[in-house]
Amino acid sequence: MTSLGAYGSNSWELLVSVDHQNEEKQKEFTLQVTGDLHIGGVMLKLVEQIEMTQDWSDYALWWEQKKCWLLKTHWTLDKCGVQADAKLLFTTQHKMLRLRLPNMKTVRLKVSFSSVVFKAVSDICKILNIRRSEELSLLKQSEDAIRKKKKKDKNNKEPVTEDILNLCNSPVSSGLSASPGLYSKTMTPTYDPISGTPASSTITWFSDSPLTEQNCNILAFSHPICSPETLAEMYQPRTLADKARLNAGWLDSSRSLMEQGILEDDQLLLRFKYYTFFDLNPKYDAVRINQIYEQARWAILLEEVDCTEEEMLIFAALQYHISKLSSSSETQNFPGESEVDEIEAALSNLEVALEGGKTSNILEDITDIPKLADYLRLVRPRKLSIKSIKPYWFVFKDTSVSYFKNTESSHGEPIEKLNLKGCEVVPDVNVAAKKFGIKLLIPVADGMNELYLRCENENQYARWMAACVLASKGKTMADSSYRPEVHKILSFLKMKNWTMSPQAVSDPENVDMKPECFVSLRYTKKYKSKQLAARILEAHQNVSQMSLVEAKMRFIQAWQSLPEFGLSYYIVRFKGSKKDDVLGVSYNRLIRIDIATGDPITTWRFSNMKQWNVNWEIRQVAIEFDQNVSIAFTCLSADCKSIHEYIGGYIFLSTRSKDHNETLDEELFHKLTGGQE
Repeated sequence: MTSLGAYGSNSWELLVSVDHQNEEKQKEFTLQVTGDLHIGGVMLKLVEQIEMTQDWSDYALWWEQKKCWLLKTHWTLDKCGVQADAKLLFTTQHKMLRLRLPNMKTVRLKVSFSSVVFKAVSDICKILNIRRSEELSLLKQSEDAIRKKKKKDKNNKEPVTEDILNLCNSPVSSGLSASPGLYSKTMTPTYDPISGTPASSTITWFSDSPLTEQNCNILAFSHPICSPETLAEMYQPRTLADKARLNAGWLDSSRSLMEQGILEDDQLLLRFKYYTFFDLNPKYDAVRINQIYEQARWAILLEEVDCTEEEMLIFAALQYHISKLSSSSETQNFPGESEVDEIEAALSNLEVALEGGKTSNILEDITDIPKLADYLRLVRPRKLSIKSIKPYWFVFKDTSVSYFKNTESSHGEPIEKLNLKGCEVVPDVNVAAKKFGIKLLIPVADGMNELYLRCENENQYARWMAACVLASKGKTMADSSYRPEVHKILSFLKMKNWTMSPQAVSDPENVDMKPECFVSLRYTKKYKSKQLAARILEAHQNVSQMSLVEAKMRFIQAWQSLPEFGLSYYIVRFKGSKKDDVLGVSYNRLIRIDIATGDPITTWRFSNMKQWNVNWEIRQVAIEFDQNVSIAFTCLSADCKSIHEYIGGYIFLSTRSKDHNETLDEELFHKLTGGQE
């Protein structure tokens, strides 16, 4: 038996600060505790000592020196490692945070600072009514962007008051789980699929949501385009190294905001991090579609992703069309879809979901292995000599393309057979000049083998391009995505193929348009305002009949078809190399890129990856692929955990399917992205 005196000698003093708003009340308390007292007991003792009547349910203990929350209330102080030198803070878990959305709107809302970022983003997306929260994450603004902003503020005599949408009355603020916003898992649409306006009948179902119909419109609609001056003042990455710095700020999804040094009322960017937009549906996703469109728009305007002049004009025409429709009152009051029979709608949705479409020749597809055969011109870039351009008879089968001298010799051995699995496919198109080229970068032992295929017309190009794109992913033309891919390429070419209609563009001066707002700075320097306006109006004729949501979806698809789409860059040093390289991470592959020229050197597909891990001591990522290929590198522009999370995140997203009732396996996400630090 231990005497009371002896027991008392085991106790010690623990200093705890309390983060409460009452200035008159004491804020620091000394508790007499023992090592076997559990965290819940410490909190109980503390609240008794504070003698303030208020709701303490959202409060928890934060250990300042160790930068960690003590959330396991049944653990003892000994088990947590808390000793007399520890300084604990008793503070709220939910705090205010300012989030800059892709459409440059800032929302202010309460967020959990104690949940891991993956869970916090999920709660934020429920409030903002964005489905598929796993595609987004939180990003700290790059130092260069902050420096540019400070310089801009210094030049402005008047302080700029930021337009903030306050959602601080959200259900999350009380520590409860977020409300379902406006999104309903039933068959009833929450948005009009043509105009993107909320279907007002559903608003009343979720009256506890902070997103009223008006707020929802703010997030689901595009707002007046910014001025050219504002565009000029925004940070534009000039080089691959600049683009790599943009990705240095991604927060770690497996740790909480507080653990990563984020303070109350700090500003973070909410952005789509993973470029695999799953199940985009205009009936439920007006906010999500608009925010993806806005992120794409800024990526084009700030030249974060490269595009040709022809493509820039299409993007400009679509932006002009969307801004016109968004500002017109007709769109806001578009009639609902209530007349549509719900069962019929459900059946047509099911048909689309099964990806079957209305194929009448299913049996024919099964028995025939699709094959393409045609005359194409082959272009091989030669160093120190003129390019050789020759016509050959090409045969495309499975994932390989072979070429022969002519049709007659196609029964014999080909001149060369190229396996396109894992290659890079880049469009080389200028519709106005009738140039339809496909650039292929095929991985070989010492880098990339570069060659071009030239097609005669749009139809031939669309068929061969779609076959190359599928083959690069290891799929054949028998795959159900082949026909939609051909259709997508043709519709994009159709948008590029505009002709001048005199009555439509008689006088650009009479049209209320600031063309400089729709193109990147490079083109405003290159052309006069009148010239730009005329060319944008010219391109606009091909998209002028589209509805608002259709135009946004087209913009997103056009962005997705750019060669650089979805690449996130990091500066790395490969094991055994003496110089830095850039690593591009995409949804299905890694690309090693020459930092000086921007040329791809090697591509590795995730589908060939056997395993990847990190040596946390030397911060080195090591990856093993099929055929005994292995690579290792250290990351110089960010923490190696950031790349590790990107790879694991994309692999996690590839496991999603529509029959999972939209519940996410959070444990699997952390297993794939967390690493064993």
